[in-house]
Amino acid sequence: MPTTIPASQLARMVTDAHERTIGLVQDLAETQLVVPQTETVNPFLWELGHTAFFYDVFLLPVLGSTKFLLEGAESFYDSFKIDHCDRWGLPLPSREATLDYKNRVLDSVLTRLASDQPGAEETYLYLLSVLHEDMHEEAFTYMRQTLEYPAPGLSITEDGSSLCKIDGGPLPGDAAIPGGVFQLGATTDLPFVFDNEKWAHPVDISPFKIARAPVTNAQFAEFVGDRGYLQRELWSPQGWIWRTKTGAQRPIYWHRGQNGWLRRHFDQLVLLEAHAPVLHVNWYEADAYCHWAGRRLPTEAEWEMAASAEPTPDGTRITGHKRRYPWGDEPPTPEHANMDSRMLGCVDVGALAAGDSAFGCRQMVGNIWEWTASPFFPFPGFTVDSPYREYSAPWFGYRKVLRGGAWATRSRLVRNSFRNFFLPDRRDVFAGFRTCAL
Repeated sequence: MPTTIPASQLARMVTDAHERTIGLVQDLAETQLVVPQTETVNPFLWELGHTAFFYDVFLLPVLGSTKFLLEGAESFYDSFKIDHCDRWGLPLPSREATLDYKNRVLDSVLTRLASDQPGAEETYLYLLSVLHEDMHEEAFTYMRQTLEYPAPGLSITEDGSSLCKIDGGPLPGDAAIPGGVFQLGATTDLPFVFDNEKWAHPVDISPFKIARAPVTNAQFAEFVGDRGYLQRELWSPQGWIWRTKTGAQRPIYWHRGQNGWLRRHFDQLVLLEAHAPVLHVNWYEADAYCHWAGRRLPTEAEWEMAASAEPTPDGTRITGHKRRYPWGDEPPTPEHANMDSRMLGCVDVGALAAGDSAFGCRQMVGNIWEWTASPFFPFPGFTVDSPYREYSAPWFGYRKVLRGGAWATRSRLVRNSFRNFFLPDRRDVFAGFRTCAL
């Protein structure tokens, strides 16, 4: 899979990632940078410095750097040497010093790109660093939601004009997938993949039916109204322990209003959008809903098949061609998918028909991450051959796989084979789900 990308294109990507990260924190007051110690957020200054450190530790040494651009950076920002709970006790550099570090890292990277066309190995490290920062940009966004901070000011187009909400209504019904032998995972023609996507391998999948769209707020409200959170028989043993421990009776950001449900969107209460996908629900909640509805979560193989396979003309089998994205092989555009924080929230599940898969499944990329039934395990033949050895291996067996990408996900990050993974109790991420018929 060796590949190169023009240095000018890499420079634009590095600059774009840097500017997006700065845009997600620059409006925050000093008091807002101090966050409570919880399992789902990091100190903002730590997160900001960590995005710079990743370039400093993985990319710049390969480009000839002999020391970190911030003295002691490894004692502050190395996420695998510094436990999460210890990050609040670190003598972190000030905001000004952290931004200076980040700017110096950016300048060093851009200086090298201005004078040299990187080879395949260096290109991989540039992309790894940019995409790592993209992931942290999404984390900054859901951290702001968790902490009830204002929405970030990113909802603009390239010409600076604001974008309006896209309506689309519901999209009921299932898509029938014929099943067959499917190549699950990334193919070797992709310019960049993460270690857990390697490599495409045959899996035999029985015919199934999958919802054309994710579960909506209106549908999930029926589950809540039917006391679904209180019916123990609907929950897995681990899910019921989580529910009773937390006392959850509704999605985390839902509130009762005089005329129906409200939802907290960053620091504002808004009317719950009936036809938008339910958001900020964890795997246990999704699984319990499925039991209540007489449905089930798709496996990740079923999800990827519905997103990327193509049927034969008679619809009875799948062809050997596999799409990079649900709509084809061309990169996402605003007509295909709600991504890149353009809308600063979800659109209706019936919107963006141009992004449909070959089977008519909508929004399989963008809007929300989708929980699958599958635990996060390596694919056959997995080896740790990436410089970022800790990306996947420490988490196998502990987490659930999510697919697709959310409204805050950068569009250059995901494709049909991209595997996200979180613990099943996480409600803070931009996740929902779609279901399959039993």
